[in-house]
Amino acid sequence: MNNYPLLNAFLTMLWFFLWILWFMLLFRVIADVFRDDDLSGWAKAGWVILVCVLPFLGVFAYLIARGRGMGEREARRAQRQEQAFRQYIREAAHEEPTAAATAPAPRSGVDELERLAGLRAHGDISEDEYQRAKDHLLRV
Repeated sequence: MNNYPLLNAFLTMLWFFLWILWFMLLFRVIADVFRDDDLSGWAKAGWVILVCVLPFLGVFAYLIARGRGMGEREARRAQRQEQAFRQYIREAAHEEPTAAATAPAPRSGVDELERLAGLRAHGDISEDEYQRAKDHLLRV
């Protein structure tokens, strides 16, 4: 551990993260090549061969030649996804409910007792009617 100073550890981490960044950029360029509908098949093959044979030169040439379009294509793709998502939500919200969804949920005994207590509190049923309904619920 003494032979590996702290500065060397930081430099090793820096090179490691730059290496990861390089691969992310490389894969992003390759993905952009295949997602671009404006490129012909031969142009896609040419860019992929250039990027694979001479990776640094190929990626930098691609970024210089088509870098601005990468951002625009990504923005259009994100916008299309957002519109598709919103359309799906609209369609799902306007679907006709099924019979199971419109059927009232079965009420539990506690819900019925609360409803009866509310009716008694508002004076809709008498104390005697409340006691009979409560006894009936508790027997069942």
